[in-house]
Amino acid sequence: MNTINSPQIEENDTINIRAELEKYLIHWKWFAIGSLISFILAFLYLRYSTPKYTATSTIMIKDNKKSGISAELEAFKDLGIIGAGSSNNPDNEIEILKSRKIIGQVVKNLKLNIKYISVGRVKNSEIYKLTPISFNIKDSLALKEIKDPLSFSIILNNENNFDIFNEEDELIHQGISFGGKFNLISNKLTPYELKDLSITKTSFFSSQHFRKKIILFIYPEDLIINGLTKAVYISPINKNSSVLKLSLQSSVLEKAENVLDEIVEQYNSDAKRDKSEISRKTVEFINDRLENVGKELAIVDDNVQDFKKRNNVTDIQSEAELVLQTSTLNRQKLIDANIKLSIIKSLRQELNKSEDILPVNLGLEDPNIANYISQYNELLNKKNRLLKSAGEKNTVIVELQENINGLRKSLGNSLFNQEKAIQLNVSNLNREANRFNNKISSIPTKEREFLDIARQQEIRAGLYTYLLKKKEETEISLAVTVPNAKIIDKAYGSDIPVSPKKTIIFLVALIFGIVIPFVIIYIRDLLDTKVHTKKDILDLTSVPFLGDIPHSETKEKIVVGADARSSTAEAFRLIRTNLDFMLSSSNNSKTDFGNTIFITSTTSGEGKSFISINLAATLALSGKKVILVGMDLRAPKVTEYLNIPERKGITNYITNESITIDSLKFRVPELKDLDIIASGVIPPNPAELLMSDRVNSMFDELRAEYDYVLVDTAPVNLVTDTLLIAKHADVFLYVSRANYLDKRMLVVPDTLYRDKKLPNMALILNDTDMTRGYGYGYGYGYGYGYGNVKDENKAPWYKRLIGRS
Repeated sequence: MNTINSPQIEENDTINIRAELEKYLIHWKWFAIGSLISFILAFLYLRYSTPKYTATSTIMIKDNKKSGISAELEAFKDLGIIGAGSSNNPDNEIEILKSRKIIGQVVKNLKLNIKYISVGRVKNSEIYKLTPISFNIKDSLALKEIKDPLSFSIILNNENNFDIFNEEDELIHQGISFGGKFNLISNKLTPYELKDLSITKTSFFSSQHFRKKIILFIYPEDLIINGLTKAVYISPINKNSSVLKLSLQSSVLEKAENVLDEIVEQYNSDAKRDKSEISRKTVEFINDRLENVGKELAIVDDNVQDFKKRNNVTDIQSEAELVLQTSTLNRQKLIDANIKLSIIKSLRQELNKSEDILPVNLGLEDPNIANYISQYNELLNKKNRLLKSAGEKNTVIVELQENINGLRKSLGNSLFNQEKAIQLNVSNLNREANRFNNKISSIPTKEREFLDIARQQEIRAGLYTYLLKKKEETEISLAVTVPNAKIIDKAYGSDIPVSPKKTIIFLVALIFGIVIPFVIIYIRDLLDTKVHTKKDILDLTSVPFLGDIPHSETKEKIVVGADARSSTAEAFRLIRTNLDFMLSSSNNSKTDFGNTIFITSTTSGEGKSFISINLAATLALSGKKVILVGMDLRAPKVTEYLNIPERKGITNYITNESITIDSLKFRVPELKDLDIIASGVIPPNPAELLMSDRVNSMFDELRAEYDYVLVDTAPVNLVTDTLLIAKHADVFLYVSRANYLDKRMLVVPDTLYRDKKLPNMALILNDTDMTRGYGYGYGYGYGYGYGNVKDENKAPWYKRLIGRS
C-alpha cells in the first residue's frame, strides 16, 4: 500500500533544470507582453529623442626644432626664424586649443550663442545653416550683458511680416516687417533690455515656412564657451606622437564640423601671431636705428658737401693714393668694429629698457650671444602663450620667468664683455690709424681733413645699408610665417548617429522585457508559501500521493456524471483506480465487509466536502453500493453543497436511540445511485458524541450493507473529532488544496503519517492548475471540451494570466 507514489525524502542539492524552466515558460505570455511593451517604449524613445552625431578632426603639432621645411623656404633658413624654434609640447597645445580665448573666438565667429529651433508636430529640431531667418543686433556689446538664456518665438505670417511671442507664449509684437526694429525685455532675475533688434530673411526663406513657428534662443557667451570647453575632446593618438584628434558631439553634424574646423583655424592664427612677434619687434628695432643712422648720415653728407664747396675739392690727388693703400685694410677693420660696437650698444639699451622680444640675425660674430637671444625670445614667446590659459603664479610660468631672468643676466654679461672687447679693438685700430696718418703728414691739410670726413661718411653709409638689408630679410620672414598645426583631416562625421544607438536600445528593451517578468515571477515565487503542485507535496512530505484534482471550470459542486468528460471528472476516475489499488492491498479486502474511506484535511476550505461528494459519486458510477456520511459535526457542508435544507443526521442518531440508520438515508436527483447521511444539527459537545458506542454500531451496520462507506470528517488541525473515529477507517484520504494551503502546514499530515495516527493515509491535491503541465502535475487534457464543460465557461486569457500566473 505504501509503495503507491511514495517519495523518498532525500537531501538533494541538484537542480531540476527542466522544472525551473517550466516555472517561467508557463508564463510565456508575460514575457511576450513585456517584450512587446519594451519594444514599443524603445520605438517611441527613438522616435522622439534627438539623435547626436560625432565629428572628428586630426591635426599634427609641428616640431620647430626639426628642419623639415619646404624647398621654397630653405633660402630663409639662415634668418634664424624658420626651423630654429623650440619643440611644442602636445599637452600644452591641447590646453591652448581648449582655452577660453580660442573657444570664445569660435563662438563669436560662428554666432553659436544664437540658436534657431524649428517647432514640429512630433519634436523640435535645431536649424543651423538652412535657417529661413537671421537674427541681428545693432549693438553686439549688449549681448555680453546677458546673464541668463533668453528665448522668444516667431511665427512667420507671410513673406512680409511676422509675430513675436515671449517665453510664456504671449504675443508681444505683431506684424513686424522683416528688417524692422524691435526691442526685447527679459523678465529673468537680472532684467535687461535688448534694443534695435531686427530679423531678416535668408536665401532659404520660402512659402513653406508660412505660419511656421521658430524659437530663438540667445545664450550668454560664457555659457556657450563653458559648454564647448567641456564638450570638445582633444587627445593625442598615442603617447609618442604629436598628432591630436579632436572630436565633438552635436545634434547637428554640420555644426560640429564647423566648430572643430574653426578651433583649428583660430589656433593657427594665434600661433602665427605669436611666431611673428619676434619679426615684428626686429622690424621696429631696425626702423628706429635706420631713422637715427639716416640722420647721422645726412649730417656727414652735408659736411662733405660744405667741405668741397669751401675748399673747391673735386677729387683725391693721385699722390696720396700710394700712402692710403697701406691704411685701407686698417680703415675697413675700424669700420666693421664701429658697426659691431654700435649694434652691441643698441642691444644693451634694448635689453635694459624692458623685458621684450630682442631682434635676431644682426650679424654678431659671437655665437653665444646669438644663441642667448634666440633662447631668450623663445622663452618670452612661450611664457606669453601660456599666460593665455594660465595665471602668473602657475609653476610653469614661474619657472619660465626664472629661466628668462637667468638668460637676461647672462646675455647682459656677454654683451658687456663683447662691448669691452670691441672697444679695445677700436682703440687699437685708432692707434694704428694714427701711425699711418703720421706717414702721410706730407699730404696737404685740406686733403687729410677731407679724408676724415669721408671716413665718417663711409661708416654711416655702411651701417645704413646693413640695416636696410636686415629689414628686408625680416619683412620676408613675416611673409613666410607658417601655421603651428598641420591639418591632416578636416572635420568630418558620419550620418549615422552615435546616440541613441538603435541596436543597443532594442537589445536593452528586449532584455528588460524578459528580465522584468522574470524578476516579478522569481520574487513572487520566492515570497509564495502556498502549495501549488504535486512536486511541493512530494518534496515536503513522505505521505503517499494518490492523485490531484484540477480546477473545475464550472460552478457546479457535482462534476461527476455518467456523461461527464471534463478533466476534473477524469481526475476523480483516476483517483478511484488508485484507490482500488490501495484497498486491494489492505487487510480489509480479505473480509466480506465494505471499505470505509475517511476524508479529512488540515483546515477548512480545502475542498474536503467537494472531494467526498464527487468521489462517492464516482464510486457509485462503477456499480458499487456507496454511502456518503457527513461526520463533520461542527461545520457540516454536505447538505450545503447539495443545496438541500438541513435535516436529521448523525447527531440525531447518536443522541436518540429510537432513530435508525435507514431513516436518515436520502438521495438527490443528481446522484440517484448514492445514499447520503447528513451530519444533522450542530451539537454543543461533538467530541463526546463521537466517543459513543452508537458510532461503533453505525459503522458496523454500514460496512455490512455497503461496498464503500465514505466519511466526510472534520479538519485534523482544528479539532480532535477525526482522530476519535480514525480507528474505523480503512483508508484516510487527506485533502490539501493548491494555491490555498501554506507549505508549512504540510508538517501536519507528514507528522500524522509518521506517527501512524491515521491508518493507510494518502494525499489528494485539490484545485490544481491543469495548464501547468507535467512539470507541476499529471495534467488532464483527454476529452476536455466535451460533455458538460463548455469553452465559453473559460475565463478570458488575460484574467487567467493575472489570476493564476
